[in-house]
Amino acid sequence: MPLGRNRVCFSIRLEGFNTSHDILVVASDGYPIVPTSFFAFASDAMTIKPPSTSPAGPDSGALAEQSDFVSDAFRDSWVHALLPRRVWPYAQLARWERPIGSWLLLWPCLWSFALGHGVAWGREDTPLAFDPGAIVLGFAAFFIGAIAMRGAGCTYNDIVDQGIDGQVERTASRPLPSGRVDRRGAMLFIVAQAIVGLLALLTLCSIPGLPAGSEGGFNAYAFVLALASLAIVFFYPFAKRITDWPQLVLGLAFSWGALMGWAVTFGTLAAPAFWLYVGSIAWVIGYDTIYAHQDREDDALIGVRSTARLFGENTRPALFGLYIFALVSFAVAAWTAGADWPAYVGLALGAAQMVNQLRSLDINDADLCLKLFQSNSQFGWLVFVGFASAAILNLI
Repeated sequence: MPLGRNRVCFSIRLEGFNTSHDILVVASDGYPIVPTSFFAFASDAMTIKPPSTSPAGPDSGALAEQSDFVSDAFRDSWVHALLPRRVWPYAQLARWERPIGSWLLLWPCLWSFALGHGVAWGREDTPLAFDPGAIVLGFAAFFIGAIAMRGAGCTYNDIVDQGIDGQVERTASRPLPSGRVDRRGAMLFIVAQAIVGLLALLTLCSIPGLPAGSEGGFNAYAFVLALASLAIVFFYPFAKRITDWPQLVLGLAFSWGALMGWAVTFGTLAAPAFWLYVGSIAWVIGYDTIYAHQDREDDALIGVRSTARLFGENTRPALFGLYIFALVSFAVAAWTAGADWPAYVGLALGAAQMVNQLRSLDINDADLCLKLFQSNSQFGWLVFVGFASAAILNLI
């Protein structure tokens, strides 16, 4: 507001993690007269704004629209284009606008399912009949289950981490810390997603003709194995508080599908499934370390631990070791399963994709880290196509 011939008054709002502070500034002849309180306040962001003419402010509509988005989400996603605005917070809890997590959870399931079918189709004693309907049903159940359980896991993780997320710039706008969803609503949403996941699991355990070599029926082994993974899912959000290796715990959970695909196919486990599992754990640690570098500085301020902070400037050689271990484990899984040559071609192409990640990596570039993290779905595709092609050769 004007104060005189050459003076004007405006306010500066300093926003912190848990507080904000308005400071009155007087500018005289173009030079600001700043009170000492300005320098005493440690701020995270600063915006200069003219005083509004109404309690809500002239830009309140734009700010309200802004608050409906999560800062690191894709604003042109199908969630924001097709779903009613009142549903957005729940879709954001489940990360529907960011499907990469569902794909990364799905790939170990499909790798194991494809590799197991290759073994079953190649048997001479009790070969598995080729049933396209059963294969499509299995893929669909794994796909739906991955979306539902990844969403339930993310919602549970956000409930546990609500206090932490409110202190991290990238996550402060998520539905729970921003207040757009309350804890009761989030818990009910977990239940709804878990029911969908349970239906997908029941479908997987009742696919006609499976387990291979049996007369069909309910696959109790796969059902119990799936339930066992919930203990890891429950513990994961707490891992970052007590260990530098929360990515290892995530790997144990996200790689569980490598066991499930085989168990659905055979009603038991064998060496190829275990090799897929340990290799996938190393792969998950690698790509989630890249992802964690986006929050490395905020994590250090609030005491959240991660392999990104643990590896630091040694991230590239650490990822090299993890990715080599993953590739060797996948190759051993293919070899113990008797997979044909396309499996190894897929792994070779996947290795090239991993090399490209390592060559491009800049741990101080958050946008690049996100892109490299997302590129791991390309690796998943390459390995899956190789394993599936090897399985199909056993039918020819």
